[in-house]
Amino acid sequence: MSKGLLSPRGQPSSLGDVGERSALIARQKVGRASVRSAGAARARRSMKRRWLALAAVVVIAGGGIAGGVRWLLTSPRFAIAGVEVRGVSRVSAERVVEAAGIPARANIFRIDPTTVTARLQAVPEILRADVIRELPNRVTILVEERRPFTLVSSGTLHWLDEEGRLLGEEPHAVVPSVPVISGLSEAELAALRTEPGPKARAALALIRSLLRSGSPLVGEISEIDMSGRDGPVLYTVDGIEVRLGAEEWEERLTRLAGVLAQITRTGDGVTAIDLRFRDQVVLRKGGQG
Repeated sequence: MSKGLLSPRGQPSSLGDVGERSALIARQKVGRASVRSAGAARARRSMKRRWLALAAVVVIAGGGIAGGVRWLLTSPRFAIAGVEVRGVSRVSAERVVEAAGIPARANIFRIDPTTVTARLQAVPEILRADVIRELPNRVTILVEERRPFTLVSSGTLHWLDEEGRLLGEEPHAVVPSVPVISGLSEAELAALRTEPGPKARAALALIRSLLRSGSPLVGEISEIDMSGRDGPVLYTVDGIEVRLGAEEWEERLTRLAGVLAQITRTGDGVTAIDLRFRDQVVLRKGGQG
Protein backbone atom coordinates (compact mmCIF):
# COMPACT_ATOMS: atom_id res chain seq x y z
CA MET A 1 0.00 0.00 0.00
CA SER A 2 1.37 3.37 -0.95
CA LYS A 3 2.03 5.68 1.95
CA GLY A 4 0.45 8.60 0.16
CA LEU A 5 -2.91 6.85 -0.44
CA LEU A 6 -5.69 7.50 2.07
CA SER A 7 -8.23 4.72 2.47
CA PRO A 8 -10.58 3.57 5.19
CA ARG A 9 -8.26 0.80 6.01
CA GLY A 10 -5.24 3.06 6.09
CA GLN A 11 -3.81 4.68 9.19
CA PRO A 12 -5.66 7.85 10.19
CA SER A 13 -3.73 10.96 9.42
CA SER A 14 -3.80 14.16 11.48
CA LEU A 15 -5.95 17.01 9.91
CA GLY A 16 -5.72 20.67 10.93
CA ASP A 17 -8.73 22.68 12.29
CA VAL A 18 -9.63 24.98 9.43
CA GLY A 19 -12.11 26.82 11.67
CA GLU A 20 -9.49 27.91 14.13
CA ARG A 21 -8.91 31.71 14.27
CA SER A 22 -5.52 32.87 13.12
CA ALA A 23 -3.33 34.92 15.38
CA LEU A 24 -4.10 38.05 13.25
CA ILE A 25 -7.86 37.68 13.58
CA ALA A 26 -7.64 36.80 17.25
CA ARG A 27 -5.95 40.08 18.02
CA GLN A 28 -8.84 42.22 16.52
CA LYS A 29 -11.05 43.83 19.25
CA VAL A 30 -14.08 45.11 17.14
CA GLY A 31 -17.29 43.40 18.23
CA ARG A 32 -20.85 43.41 16.90
CA ALA A 33 -22.10 45.77 19.60
CA SER A 34 -19.51 48.38 18.61
CA VAL A 35 -20.58 48.16 14.94
CA ARG A 36 -24.26 48.66 15.84
CA SER A 37 -23.45 51.67 18.05
CA ALA A 38 -21.52 53.44 15.31
CA GLY A 39 -24.35 52.88 12.78
CA ALA A 40 -26.97 54.27 15.17
CA ALA A 41 -24.90 57.38 15.82
CA ARG A 42 -24.58 58.02 12.10
CA ALA A 43 -28.38 57.57 11.67
CA ARG A 44 -29.08 60.02 14.49
CA ARG A 45 -26.77 62.63 12.98
CA SER A 46 -28.45 62.19 9.57
CA MET A 47 -31.94 62.51 11.06
CA LYS A 48 -30.95 65.63 12.97
CA ARG A 49 -29.65 67.23 9.78
CA ARG A 50 -32.97 66.41 8.04
CA TRP A 51 -35.07 67.94 10.80
CA LEU A 52 -32.98 71.08 10.81
CA ALA A 53 -33.38 71.39 7.04
CA LEU A 54 -37.15 70.85 7.29
CA ALA A 55 -37.45 73.45 10.06
CA ALA A 56 -35.57 75.93 7.92
CA VAL A 57 -37.94 75.31 4.99
CA VAL A 58 -41.00 75.80 7.22
CA VAL A 59 -39.66 79.08 8.60
CA ILE A 60 -38.86 80.38 5.14
CA ALA A 61 -42.23 79.25 3.73
CA GLY A 62 -44.12 80.74 6.67
CA GLY A 63 -42.41 84.04 6.19
CA GLY A 64 -43.21 83.89 2.48
CA ILE A 65 -46.90 83.12 3.08
CA ALA A 66 -47.25 85.90 5.65
CA GLY A 67 -45.61 88.31 3.27
CA GLY A 68 -47.87 87.17 0.42
CA VAL A 69 -51.04 87.61 2.48
CA ARG A 70 -49.90 91.07 3.59
CA TRP A 71 -49.32 92.02 -0.04
CA LEU A 72 -52.78 90.77 -1.11
CA LEU A 73 -54.49 92.78 1.64
CA THR A 74 -52.60 96.03 1.11
CA SER A 75 -51.60 96.22 -2.55
CA PRO A 76 -53.30 99.03 -4.52
CA ARG A 77 -53.70 96.52 -7.33
CA PHE A 78 -56.61 94.96 -5.40
CA ALA A 79 -58.35 98.22 -4.43
CA ILE A 80 -61.92 98.01 -5.81
CA ALA A 81 -62.18 100.27 -8.86
CA GLY A 82 -65.82 99.61 -9.73
CA VAL A 83 -69.04 97.81 -8.76
CA GLU A 84 -71.29 96.51 -11.55
CA VAL A 85 -74.98 95.72 -10.93
CA ARG A 86 -76.88 93.27 -13.13
CA GLY A 87 -80.50 92.11 -13.20
CA VAL A 88 -82.29 95.25 -11.99
CA SER A 89 -85.27 96.93 -13.63
CA ARG A 90 -87.38 98.42 -10.83
CA VAL A 91 -84.52 99.18 -8.43
CA SER A 92 -81.83 101.60 -9.56
CA ALA A 93 -78.23 100.42 -9.74
CA GLU A 94 -77.23 103.37 -7.57
CA ARG A 95 -79.60 102.22 -4.82
CA VAL A 96 -78.18 98.69 -4.98
CA VAL A 97 -74.60 99.97 -4.67
CA GLU A 98 -75.61 102.17 -1.74
CA ALA A 99 -77.34 99.24 0.00
CA ALA A 100 -74.31 97.00 -0.57
CA GLY A 101 -72.20 99.37 1.55
CA ILE A 102 -68.86 98.56 -0.12
CA PRO A 103 -66.39 101.35 0.77
CA ALA A 104 -64.70 103.17 -2.09
CA ARG A 105 -61.28 101.74 -2.95
CA ALA A 106 -61.73 98.94 -0.38
CA ASN A 107 -59.45 95.93 -0.73
CA ILE A 108 -61.30 93.26 -2.68
CA PHE A 109 -60.21 90.52 -0.26
CA ARG A 110 -61.42 92.44 2.80
CA ILE A 111 -65.09 92.57 1.78
CA ASP A 112 -67.33 89.78 3.10
CA PRO A 113 -69.75 88.65 0.35
CA THR A 114 -72.09 87.05 2.92
CA THR A 115 -72.47 90.31 4.85
CA VAL A 116 -72.98 92.35 1.67
CA THR A 117 -75.59 89.86 0.42
CA ALA A 118 -77.52 90.13 3.70
CA ARG A 119 -77.62 93.92 3.38
CA LEU A 120 -78.89 93.69 -0.19
CA GLN A 121 -81.63 91.18 0.61
CA ALA A 122 -82.93 93.52 3.29
CA VAL A 123 -84.06 95.84 0.47
CA PRO A 124 -87.81 95.11 0.03
CA GLU A 125 -87.66 94.90 -3.76
CA ILE A 126 -84.76 92.41 -3.81
CA LEU A 127 -85.50 88.69 -3.51
CA ARG A 128 -81.95 87.36 -3.94
CA ALA A 129 -78.48 88.79 -4.51
CA ASP A 130 -75.06 87.32 -5.25
CA VAL A 131 -71.79 89.18 -4.75
CA ILE A 132 -68.93 88.08 -7.01
CA ARG A 133 -65.29 89.19 -6.73
CA GLU A 134 -63.70 89.69 -10.15
CA LEU A 135 -59.96 89.93 -9.73
CA PRO A 136 -58.05 92.07 -9.56
CA ASN A 137 -60.28 95.02 -8.65
CA ARG A 138 -63.96 94.72 -9.62
CA VAL A 139 -67.12 93.45 -7.92
CA THR A 140 -70.29 92.27 -9.69
CA ILE A 141 -73.67 92.17 -7.92
CA LEU A 142 -76.31 89.89 -9.45
CA VAL A 143 -79.83 90.82 -8.37
CA GLU A 144 -83.13 88.95 -8.64
CA GLU A 145 -85.94 91.38 -7.97
CA ARG A 146 -89.26 90.53 -6.41
CA ARG A 147 -91.98 90.52 -9.06
CA PRO A 148 -95.03 92.76 -8.62
CA PHE A 149 -98.18 90.66 -8.22
CA THR A 150 -100.92 93.06 -7.25
CA LEU A 151 -101.55 96.46 -5.71
CA VAL A 152 -102.70 97.30 -2.20
CA SER A 153 -104.70 100.49 -1.83
CA SER A 154 -104.47 102.69 1.25
CA GLY A 155 -105.00 106.19 -0.12
CA THR A 156 -101.91 105.52 -2.21
CA LEU A 157 -101.09 102.43 -4.24
CA HIS A 158 -98.28 100.04 -3.29
CA TRP A 159 -97.10 96.96 -5.15
CA LEU A 160 -97.06 93.56 -3.46
CA ASP A 161 -95.26 90.44 -4.61
CA GLU A 162 -96.95 87.02 -4.55
CA GLU A 163 -95.63 86.38 -1.03
CA GLY A 164 -97.22 89.59 0.25
CA ARG A 165 -94.05 91.66 0.60
CA LEU A 166 -94.49 95.38 0.04
CA LEU A 167 -92.35 96.50 -2.89
CA GLY A 168 -92.88 100.21 -3.11
CA GLU A 169 -95.31 102.93 -4.04
CA GLU A 170 -96.86 103.19 -7.49
CA PRO A 171 -97.20 106.91 -8.31
CA HIS A 172 -99.08 106.42 -11.58
CA ALA A 173 -102.56 105.19 -12.39
CA VAL A 174 -102.24 101.58 -13.47
CA VAL A 175 -104.58 98.65 -14.09
CA PRO A 176 -103.12 95.41 -12.67
CA SER A 177 -104.01 92.06 -14.20
CA VAL A 178 -105.49 90.82 -10.89
CA PRO A 179 -107.78 92.52 -8.31
CA VAL A 180 -106.48 95.29 -6.06
CA ILE A 181 -106.48 94.62 -2.30
CA SER A 182 -108.03 97.22 0.01
CA GLY A 183 -109.32 97.48 3.56
CA LEU A 184 -106.06 96.82 5.43
CA SER A 185 -105.27 98.84 8.56
CA GLU A 186 -102.12 100.93 8.96
CA ALA A 187 -100.60 98.25 11.17
CA GLU A 188 -101.38 95.56 8.60
CA LEU A 189 -99.83 97.69 5.85
CA ALA A 190 -96.68 98.22 7.94
CA ALA A 191 -96.40 94.46 8.50
CA LEU A 192 -96.24 93.91 4.74
CA ARG A 193 -92.66 95.17 4.78
CA THR A 194 -91.56 92.04 6.61
CA GLU A 195 -94.37 89.47 6.72
CA PRO A 196 -98.04 89.74 5.64
CA GLY A 197 -100.76 89.47 8.25
CA PRO A 198 -103.79 87.14 8.15
CA LYS A 199 -106.01 89.45 6.05
CA ALA A 200 -103.32 90.07 3.45
CA ARG A 201 -102.61 86.33 3.23
CA ALA A 202 -106.32 85.61 2.80
CA ALA A 203 -106.63 88.16 -0.01
CA LEU A 204 -103.61 86.70 -1.80
CA ALA A 205 -105.03 83.18 -1.40
CA LEU A 206 -108.31 84.36 -2.93
CA ILE A 207 -106.47 85.85 -5.93
CA ARG A 208 -104.60 82.59 -6.43
CA SER A 209 -107.95 80.74 -6.33
CA LEU A 210 -109.23 83.04 -9.06
CA LEU A 211 -106.17 82.38 -11.17
CA ARG A 212 -106.41 78.61 -10.69
CA SER A 213 -110.06 78.58 -11.77
CA GLY A 214 -109.16 79.95 -15.19
CA SER A 215 -112.51 81.71 -15.31
CA PRO A 216 -113.05 85.23 -16.68
CA LEU A 217 -113.68 86.38 -13.10
CA VAL A 218 -110.04 87.49 -12.84
CA GLY A 219 -110.79 90.27 -15.32
CA GLU A 220 -114.27 91.04 -13.98
CA ILE A 221 -113.29 91.65 -10.32
CA SER A 222 -111.48 94.91 -9.73
CA GLU A 223 -111.13 95.01 -5.93
CA ILE A 224 -111.03 92.77 -2.85
CA ASP A 225 -112.01 94.63 0.31
CA MET A 226 -110.67 92.91 3.47
CA SER A 227 -112.08 95.33 6.05
CA GLY A 228 -115.23 93.31 6.86
CA ARG A 229 -115.59 90.68 9.58
CA ASP A 230 -117.50 88.20 7.42
CA GLY A 231 -114.82 87.64 4.84
CA PRO A 232 -113.79 89.39 1.65
CA VAL A 233 -116.11 91.73 -0.21
CA LEU A 234 -115.48 91.82 -3.96
CA TYR A 235 -116.28 94.62 -6.39
CA THR A 236 -116.71 93.98 -10.07
CA VAL A 237 -115.60 96.38 -12.79
CA ASP A 238 -119.31 97.26 -13.15
CA GLY A 239 -119.54 98.25 -9.48
CA ILE A 240 -121.45 95.19 -8.20
CA GLU A 241 -120.71 94.34 -4.58
CA VAL A 242 -120.16 90.62 -3.90
CA ARG A 243 -120.17 89.22 -0.36
CA LEU A 244 -118.24 86.00 -0.65
CA GLY A 245 -117.99 84.65 2.90
CA ALA A 246 -114.92 83.42 4.78
CA GLU A 247 -114.55 79.90 3.34
CA GLU A 248 -115.26 77.54 0.43
CA TRP A 249 -114.16 80.21 -1.98
CA GLU A 250 -113.60 78.04 -5.03
CA GLU A 251 -117.16 76.66 -4.95
CA ARG A 252 -118.61 80.14 -4.38
CA LEU A 253 -116.50 81.64 -7.13
CA THR A 254 -117.97 79.06 -9.52
CA ARG A 255 -121.48 80.14 -8.50
CA LEU A 256 -120.51 83.78 -8.88
CA ALA A 257 -119.33 83.24 -12.44
CA GLY A 258 -122.71 81.75 -13.32
CA VAL A 259 -124.65 84.56 -11.63
CA LEU A 260 -122.67 87.29 -13.38
CA ALA A 261 -123.15 85.58 -16.74
CA GLN A 262 -126.93 85.50 -16.11
CA ILE A 263 -126.99 89.15 -15.08
CA THR A 264 -125.18 90.07 -18.30
CA ARG A 265 -127.72 88.14 -20.39
CA THR A 266 -130.82 89.51 -18.65
CA GLY A 267 -129.59 93.05 -18.12
CA ASP A 268 -130.96 93.13 -14.57
CA GLY A 269 -129.77 96.13 -12.60
CA VAL A 270 -128.15 94.09 -9.83
CA THR A 271 -126.04 96.11 -7.40
CA ALA A 272 -125.12 93.43 -4.85
CA ILE A 273 -124.70 89.65 -4.69
CA ASP A 274 -124.57 87.73 -1.42
CA LEU A 275 -122.99 84.25 -1.54
CA ARG A 276 -122.46 83.73 2.18
CA PHE A 277 -125.33 81.24 2.51
CA ARG A 278 -124.96 77.62 1.40
CA ASP A 279 -126.93 76.78 -1.77
CA GLN A 280 -128.49 80.24 -1.86
CA VAL A 281 -127.72 83.41 -3.80
CA VAL A 282 -129.23 86.70 -2.64
CA LEU A 283 -129.43 89.51 -5.23
CA ARG A 284 -130.10 93.15 -4.57
CA LYS A 285 -131.22 95.41 -7.37
CA GLY A 286 -130.93 99.13 -7.71
CA GLY A 287 -133.53 101.02 -5.69
CA GLN A 288 -133.89 98.24 -3.09
CA GLY A 289 -133.02 98.95 0.52
